[in-house]
Amino acid sequence: MLPVHDPNAWGPSLDAAVDAVNRQAVIVLPTDTVYGVGADAFSPTAVTALLAAKGRGRQMPPPVLIPDVRTVDGLAREVPEPARALMEACWPGALTVIVRSQPSLAWDLGETRGTVALRVPDHPAALALLSRTGPLAVTSANRTGEPAATTAAEAEAQLGESVAVYLDAGDSPLGVASTIVDATGDRLRIVRQGGISRERIVEIVGEDAVAGDAG
Repeated sequence: MLPVHDPNAWGPSLDAAVDAVNRQAVIVLPTDTVYGVGADAFSPTAVTALLAAKGRGRQMPPPVLIPDVRTVDGLAREVPEPARALMEACWPGALTVIVRSQPSLAWDLGETRGTVALRVPDHPAALALLSRTGPLAVTSANRTGEPAATTAAEAEAQLGESVAVYLDAGDSPLGVASTIVDATGDRLRIVRQGGISRERIVEIVGEDAVAGDAG
């Protein structure tokens, strides 16, 4: 359990997390929504370990956290303009956007059907980590079916020794998961309500760009 409360003192903690990612281990990191359990998105071995820690199969691939919106075009293709508008307006923030992935990418996140769910978290420690590791496969830090962890201690209680490094930044600011928007169809579809409201999404892109309520 390593502290990342103070940017002036979190260097050794981030060093340990970066080292863990580089050796394909699993880490827990703070985000603006809930704590995440993460691993190198480009390492199939690391992603397999992440899914095992979570107790999740390949049919539920993890989202990918990225350091900024400029990373999108290296990972995604044919991103529709309403999705770009959401990214520009809501990132960093509690919005995950499902887009079509670049077919040339050498990664295996599970049964993605050619898509990837991307988010830029609004948390200084997470962004500092991502700026060093690059894209991380990250899902909520809990065993499947259990409540999402809003503290590092809650994450450790559920995930135990399956995680190499726990980064502790105190309580999660939002304490609720991100809103997920599927941008692979003709219109944006909200598939999970979370930290960004449907009203805010409509405000950004217009009612015509958004399909019916979340399923």
